[in-house]
Amino acid sequence: MPSEHTYKQFDADLEAVRSRVLEMGGLVEEQVNKAIEALINGNTELAEEVVINDHRVNGLEVGTDEACTQLIALRQPTASDLRMILTIIKVITDLERIGDEAAKIARYATKVYQADRIVTPRYSEIKYMAGLALKMLREALDAFARLDVSGAANVARQDIEVDEEFHLITRHLITFMMEDPRTISTFIDLMFVVKAIERIGDHSKNISEYVVYMVKGKDVRHTSLEELEKEVS
Repeated sequence: MPSEHTYKQFDADLEAVRSRVLEMGGLVEEQVNKAIEALINGNTELAEEVVINDHRVNGLEVGTDEACTQLIALRQPTASDLRMILTIIKVITDLERIGDEAAKIARYATKVYQADRIVTPRYSEIKYMAGLALKMLREALDAFARLDVSGAANVARQDIEVDEEFHLITRHLITFMMEDPRTISTFIDLMFVVKAIERIGDHSKNISEYVVYMVKGKDVRHTSLEELEKEVS
């Protein structure tokens, strides 16, 4: 039978992996913040920093995934411990993809401010939408840290607002392009930016759903918001 020391070591190893997830989440949130700031302020140096630092996000994903694989192979966890490890593997995948979206926004930020562009857009709507998506990310990570399924349900509700903002901004950009075809190249780039922000919201929602699985043992992916709220109530 496993000794008490073995159990304690497993708990310590599992907690270390959870801490790495939160470290990765903090880095990803910073990446998104900097990418949006680079876009709004025309800071191409900051945009380049985001692109360069994407490898740090990738490295954390690979390292954490390897640590989870070792835990499964060496400790053969069961029940809630196994759900925790499986959740971590899923969470870091979505965090890595959020990091990719941040790098994408940074690349488009550089393109928008190229010297030959004839228009400098107003970013109030995009800034608001990005704020919503970042709030979702923060709350999803907080739900993961606290094992809080009620917080996870709140993230899912906010995703509806992010989607609504995405459709609203897309319609506005299309209208601007129809009114002045000279703006088409700039506003197409911005459409990719708002799509990236919408995807950040989607990935944050995914993370919140994984928390429900981790705590409740119930897979709530592809369910309605009403079903999710019923499950966590």
